[in-house]
Amino acid sequence: MSATRIEPEEPDDAGEHAGPVASWYARRRYRSEDYPPQRLAQCKGARSVTVIVPTRECAATIGGVLEDSVGPLAEYGLIDELVVVDAGSADGTAAVARRAGARVLFEDELERQLGPALGKGDAMWRALRATGGEIVCFLDGDTADPTPRHLQGLLGPLLVDESLVLVKGAFDRPLRAAGVKFPHEGGRVTELMARPLLNMHEPLLAGFAQPLAGEFSARRALLERCAFPVGYGVEIAVLIDALRARGLDALAECQLGTRQNRHQSLRALGEMAYAVLAAVEHRIAPTQRTRRADADGRYVRPWQDGAVMRVPVLERPPIRSAFAV
Repeated sequence: MSATRIEPEEPDDAGEHAGPVASWYARRRYRSEDYPPQRLAQCKGARSVTVIVPTRECAATIGGVLEDSVGPLAEYGLIDELVVVDAGSADGTAAVARRAGARVLFEDELERQLGPALGKGDAMWRALRATGGEIVCFLDGDTADPTPRHLQGLLGPLLVDESLVLVKGAFDRPLRAAGVKFPHEGGRVTELMARPLLNMHEPLLAGFAQPLAGEFSARRALLERCAFPVGYGVEIAVLIDALRARGLDALAECQLGTRQNRHQSLRALGEMAYAVLAAVEHRIAPTQRTRRADADGRYVRPWQDGAVMRVPVLERPPIRSAFAV
């Protein structure tokens, strides 16, 4: 059974990258419904799959993610390792995750010699070092509407096509405010920071609908070659590093349907956008960035009488510094 691909739109211009991006649109975008668990079970073979779910105060949602997104695929033998890496949540997230069958790791207890974990990307890097699956899938723990489609769409292309090394999730994410749903308004950092940066500096990646999606899968051999920003710059950093390591045709995007998760305030999103900017800048001008006064993540909050915060912009080194993927 061949996968249904999303038909490309005609590019608006004939720029240098229009042809490669249009070709990628035609060949490397998929739909999760084309990868039912039965098909994936036939394709899996001896390859091992690890699912990692970073959490922070997710007691209300993590049970649903593990039972409704992961559980149906686990019944087909598709999941070899299920790990929740928790930030020491005070709401009982760890207990809920254990009851749902996950192995719970606490981010600060991993790689203790490095001190407390500095953010989501740090937790992901530490969990990657503590697990062993050949294919690794990261899921968000705060999804309020979990479905097996989220996981099967991420695993499917990698299990079916050996030439792929990374699959990003794409989804509709409406913004809910005061009981009103606003379509296409849930990805504010994506639209205002990530997408302009990619169009300017990495135009081959401009076709990705959700470059900051926390739900993605990749082959371990690739991930262990990537540096991991410790904060919210991790997703765009891995995407750029994957492009440079293997080229656009080895990357794919799969439509997972809809996702509803927590939204942060606009001011909090400013600090998230800063982390994204720092990760991209580190890749396009690493020498200049190290000389900048704000390379330590200094971030001023005028609304708090000029309080100075530190946005984590440190990067953990590749687990393996040099090897062929």
